[in-house]
Parts: sequence; structure tokens; C-alpha cells
Amino acid sequence: MTEQFRIEKDSLGELRVPAKAHYGVQTQRAVENFAISGLPMPAAFLRALGMIKAACAVVNGELELLPSAVATAIREVADEIAAGSHLDQFPVDRFQTGSGTSTNMNANEVIAHLAGARSGLAIHPNDHVNCGQSSNDVIPATLHLSACLQLETRLLPALVSLSATIDRRAEEFKDVVKTGRTHLMDAMPLRLDQELGAWSAQIAQARQGVEALMPSLRRLALGGTAVGTGVNAHPQAGARVAAYLARRTGMALSPSDNYFAALATQDAAVAMSGQLKALAATLMKISNDLRWMNSGPLAGLGEITLPALQPGSSIMPGKVNPVIPEAVAMVCAQVMGNDVAITVGGQSGNFQLNVMLPLIASNLLQSIKLLAGAVSALDEKAISGFQVRRENIEAPLRRNPVLVTALNRVIGYERGAAIAKRAYAEGRPVIEVALEMTELDRPTLERLLDPAGLTVPEA
Repeated sequence: MTEQFRIEKDSLGELRVPAKAHYGVQTQRAVENFAISGLPMPAAFLRALGMIKAACAVVNGELELLPSAVATAIREVADEIAAGSHLDQFPVDRFQTGSGTSTNMNANEVIAHLAGARSGLAIHPNDHVNCGQSSNDVIPATLHLSACLQLETRLLPALVSLSATIDRRAEEFKDVVKTGRTHLMDAMPLRLDQELGAWSAQIAQARQGVEALMPSLRRLALGGTAVGTGVNAHPQAGARVAAYLARRTGMALSPSDNYFAALATQDAAVAMSGQLKALAATLMKISNDLRWMNSGPLAGLGEITLPALQPGSSIMPGKVNPVIPEAVAMVCAQVMGNDVAITVGGQSGNFQLNVMLPLIASNLLQSIKLLAGAVSALDEKAISGFQVRRENIEAPLRRNPVLVTALNRVIGYERGAAIAKRAYAEGRPVIEVALEMTELDRPTLERLLDPAGLTVPEA
């Protein structure tokens, strides 16, 4: 069936728009101009944009800048977008005009079309839906709001849960003493709860880093309009919109303390992306530790067994792979790449406007979404269920010649090195060789070389 069209026009002339579309001519121009990736703006961004349009309508109604009926009609449709409806009406590619004007107008047109059709009122996308606003303050405000919402509702709770799981498993295994490794080589012993405790500390530090940067993202650019001067906006609009959104979300949102900076820069987003990159580095370290500890099960370290989630090979029956740590590592690589793009985008603030806003928003939201999913998967499908193979841990620990380090203060480094070398060469426990090469008796050596005793600081 041939698609039906309607003719709409703007300042550039007439254009065919799909008859069933709720958007208008400016959106259609963007669809045709930016046929680049086929990727629309993220749903989280569009829903936050709906929240902002609803807030602006409410405030414009209160300030008597819009008739009450018009403001109500706009708010109702905008609230539906905020709830996740009509997102199929946002086809504009994320690689578009750097201000995000096309996406802002997409929202204005969809809201005006639906609100007008339902209410019977003449509602204009620019004069009414965009009243007191500019793409230049709406889009950076939406970027901040959407990132805050995703961080507060998805990533931070996932990190809290992961920390709790690691701490719980650490408590379970506080009696397990294992061989430490530096440079992937045998080193002095430590307890498994100490090893997991390092992971927990890293996750806590990453969470604290995200929380420390949240206040800068909670400041919204709304009220700055075109270049930061607030032209065409009521002087109270920015503060009142922020207050409305704060009540609605429960977050401590506020207007930017400098609209010129809010429009021209994306320093807060760049900083948050850097913190997400640091979290990605942490998760990759934990994932790789898990992969090494799980390696084998016969020819590797075999210290733990990760949950068996799916067959690991299309040709080797019985093979099971560490699929969750591998997936998490790929997420981390993507987040690190996103950070590079966001950094480049952040320096693209030319005079009074950053012109890579859709890129920054899309990448930041993707990083948050990916990390939240990866953290939950690592928590629920790897760390919460791995089993410790105590026999594989204890056997090499007893044979570890590096234990001779504990004798340094008694026999000296050189004699210790000679004992370790011989123990390696002969494949014998260090205590047996030390009995032959020193004057120390077995009880003394057993006390000095006790692996558990070596995991705590000396008194």
C-alpha cells in the first residue's frame, strides 16, 4: 500500500509529511537530512524531555504566559511522553544538528499536534509548546535531567547491591587463605575476604565519585534560552521549572548559577563520563580477576567455579565459559570509548553554545545504562553464586616458596632467596628445605611460615 502524505510548510517552504505522523514539517526535514545512523535519541532522554515540556507548560500557565486550557492540553500530552508513550513519533537521528534543535522541535510538533487535536484549540509548536524556551537551554537541561534520573534509579542502586553482595561473600570466605599474585606470579598469601574487600572498596569509591558529581548535573540550563541572557523567558521561569521538576522527581534540582556556562559547556557531563570510565576500569579489573580465578577447570588456576549459565562451545561438549565477566568487560570497553567521544564533544563549545549535545547525551546515557546492566549481571549471575575450590587453593599455597619472605628478618634476604630457589627447583615445600638450610626447628618454622598468620600485620 502506498503511504499517504499531507503537505505542511515552514519558513523554507512545503514538504510532504506522513499522514499518520504526529510530528510536522521541521521533524520531517530532519529525518531526511540526517539519514545517518538509524538510531533515534535514547528513550530516557525523550522521556526527560517530556517532563521538561510538561513543567514549562505548568509554569507558563501559572505565569499567565499561556491560557490555562492551552497549558493543560500541552502538559497532558507531555506527561504521556514522560511516561513512555508516543516515542515512536521521535524518528530524528541522534547524529543531527549539534544543538539538538531537531529533537526539540520534534517534541514541540508532536505535543502541539496531539494537544490541539484533543482539545480543539489552536496550539502552535513554537509559540505555545516552546514558550519561553530555546533548544539551547531545553536540550542541555534534558541531558542533565535524564542523566540524573538514570543514575539515581538504575546505576547507583545497582552499585549498592553489588557492594552488599561482595561484602556478604567476603564474610563467607574469611577463613580461606590463598596465594597472592603480583605480575601474575606467586606472591605472599592473603585471605579471600581481603581480596574481595579490595573489590568492595573500589565499588564504594566509584559510587562516592558518582554521588559527588551529582550536584553539578542537578543544575538545569532552563531559563537561559538562546545565548544565556534569558531573552523571551520570564525572569522566574527557570527557577520555577526547576522547582516543579524537583517536586516531581524528588531530586534537588535547581536552575544553573550561570546560564552562559550552562549553554556553552558540558563540563558536568564530561566529568561524570570520566567517573563512569573509572568505574568501567574497576569492573574490568574485577571481571578479569574472576576469569583468572575461574580458569581451567583443570589446567588453569581453578580457585573458584562461576555459575554455569550456558554451554560454552559449539564443538566442545561440556565446556562452560565465564560469559558474564566477558560481557562486562565488553561493556567497560564501550564505556571507555564513549568517554573519548564525550570528551571531544565537551570541548566543542563554540562561544555561547556547545554543538555536540545529542552525541554527549546519547553516549552518557548509554554508558549509564550499560554499566547499570553490567553491574547487576556481575552481582546476580557471577559474584553471588561462585563456589570456592578449597583443595585447589590449599595445595599450591603449601608449596609456595615465596613464603620464605617471612624468614627475611631471621635469616636474611640472601639465605631466603637460596631456600626459595632450591624449593622451586626440587618442587618441595619451603618448610622442608628451610629445615635443612637453617638452624630453625620445625615448630619455629611452622609458626613463621603459617600462611594464615602472614595475612595479618605483625604486632
